[in-house]
Amino acid sequence: MTVDWPLLVVVRVTIYNIDSSGEYILVVYDSREVYIMSTSDIICKDGASKSNDDGVCEMNDMLQNISTADNEDNISVCANCGKEGSDVNNICNKCKMVKYCNAACKKKHRSKHKKECEEHVRLAAEQAAKLQDEKLFKLPPPQFGDCPICFIRLPSLHTGSKYQTCCGKFICSGCAYAPLYDNQGNEVDNEKCPFCRVPTPTKEEMNRRIKKRMEMNDPMAMYNLACDYRDGTCGFPQDYTKALELYHRTGELGNADAYCDVGYAYKYGEGVEIDEEKAKHYWELAAMRGNAMARHNLGIMEVYAGNADRALKHYMIAVGSGHNKSLNKIKELYSSGHATKDDYTKALQLYQAYLGEIKSKQRDEAAAANDQNCYY
Repeated sequence: MTVDWPLLVVVRVTIYNIDSSGEYILVVYDSREVYIMSTSDIICKDGASKSNDDGVCEMNDMLQNISTADNEDNISVCANCGKEGSDVNNICNKCKMVKYCNAACKKKHRSKHKKECEEHVRLAAEQAAKLQDEKLFKLPPPQFGDCPICFIRLPSLHTGSKYQTCCGKFICSGCAYAPLYDNQGNEVDNEKCPFCRVPTPTKEEMNRRIKKRMEMNDPMAMYNLACDYRDGTCGFPQDYTKALELYHRTGELGNADAYCDVGYAYKYGEGVEIDEEKAKHYWELAAMRGNAMARHNLGIMEVYAGNADRALKHYMIAVGSGHNKSLNKIKELYSSGHATKDDYTKALQLYQAYLGEIKSKQRDEAAAANDQNCYY
């Protein structure tokens, strides 16, 4: 949105937090119109885009260039009785558009203001939903990046890569399985980390490494420990409360899998009350960070809600991230008339493009040797 800021006569600026990612909606009330934007749209003086709290702070620089009233006093006026003064500060709780001198005036003016109030609230809600959809359906980056050894994209399927507690790296199944040779060309023992060459740890040593990496705020180490508490594995007691605490911590550090699992907790009531809306919220956070499973789950929820068009968008993004079950769902939408032949063709092309990015001879050999190395 392009706004001629110096020409605005600003009545008020209201800030809404629309999700836990920290992005805000700025509602700028002019004497003639209402301008709504997200903090990610704010352009700073140096030309760099800012968001979150930094973006909100930058609003001060913009507001310094705005004429706020015909006089510098900017006197508030009661919308009911017309009284002026600094004590007119009882704002409408819903739209935040008008002020009153007291509760009595607010109550008396309610019937006159109701229609305008509801319209402003509706417009703000529509714009917030539009901005949220733009974020939600934006194509996310690959969740895991590339293998640090072969530099080929890591697969989204969890069996296609291994997390190393020694160095904190994700190694593809192909590089983890590949034989190691000495300088004479002889195959040698490969019971070491393929990246840092540290010997494979015992379970006790692995737990110590995970705790050490947690102290370094390693999100994957924290996620693994959360899974251990959830399932009661690796010597840890089953504790859903502790697991959720760790999931939230690692989610805040950028781990998409953690938010996906929080969504499952709310979906099935694991340590919390069943709450479909919260499950959807956390799956959205995970999907926006590249988690294909969370994206697939959102597609299923939209199908049940009767929103086949939104479901198709979710499935398409999931297919591009390598989720073959989403490909089958698009086929079902095509069979039922909710997707076109072109949609299904595009989905097939997206999946083939994904396979082209992750496939290698070494990974194929690892998958053929052991199902635990399957990567698609």
